[in-house]
Amino acid sequence: MARVKRGFKARQRRNKVLKLAKGYHFDRRTKYKHASETVRRALHYAFIGRRLLKRDVRKLWIVRINAGARMLGTSYSQFINGLKKKDITINRKMLSELAVHDFNAFKAVFEATK
Repeated sequence: MARVKRGFKARQRRNKVLKLAKGYHFDRRTKYKHASETVRRALHYAFIGRRLLKRDVRKLWIVRINAGARMLGTSYSQFINGLKKKDITINRKMLSELAVHDFNAFKAVFEATK
């Protein structure tokens, strides 16, 4: 059988990893083995970070809505319960924006839940 030197495709694969390792220090950017470990770990943390970001932003929205609801004399859970009972479908992102930037509109939504 003929010998396979694995030049083109293997080099392409290695170069892809080394390109992702650009900006790392010392061996982590020049040596394939170190670079591949670091890149793999970095991509894993990036994947986790995207999930954590969604979680953190939702927490922020809830805190803002709660603050607005407390200013109007109720709690977050009672406010959301009122929205569900009145079948008002407005998401937490928009509610938090109203609570922060347009409190009169937030108050109007609050009055509609009573």
